[in-house]
Amino acid sequence: MTSAQPQAQPVTFSLPSDRELRIERVFDAPRDRVFAAYTDPSLIPQWWGAETVVEEMDVRTGGSWRFLAHYPNGYDAAFSGTYREVTPPERIVQTFAIEGMGTTHVETITFEDLGERTRLTVTSLFDTTEQRDSIVASGAERGATETYARLEGLLANLAA
Repeated sequence: MTSAQPQAQPVTFSLPSDRELRIERVFDAPRDRVFAAYTDPSLIPQWWGAETVVEEMDVRTGGSWRFLAHYPNGYDAAFSGTYREVTPPERIVQTFAIEGMGTTHVETITFEDLGERTRLTVTSLFDTTEQRDSIVASGAERGATETYARLEGLLANLAA
């Protein structure tokens, strides 16, 4: 007997205001599982992208996180932030910095329960339109699509 492959769901990418970027996707997994994929440091490297090392991940209001990523082209990057709010399994509000770029934005991540499915919405609020547009121009839509395809695969494996 073979298990059904997850249906690829589209990623919705929008600019709801002059300083916001919103990415939405429905996953074929219950909310608790999607929330765990975002908050379990052993799962992050399996879907986050590149070769990711979780250096720090204290998932609680006031806690902090830091990931190191090594890309196939030789580029290395560090990402970090502070958890402003963690409400399992519904919502995470965190700061997000790409170290060395000099900017930090605020991400609000919501996990909407759709029964055996979950709508994930990530809304990023930037200080300026230029900061937001720079992230968009850097390939954020393609990156989110690839990242969420990996996340869907991980969620399917966790269900098996």
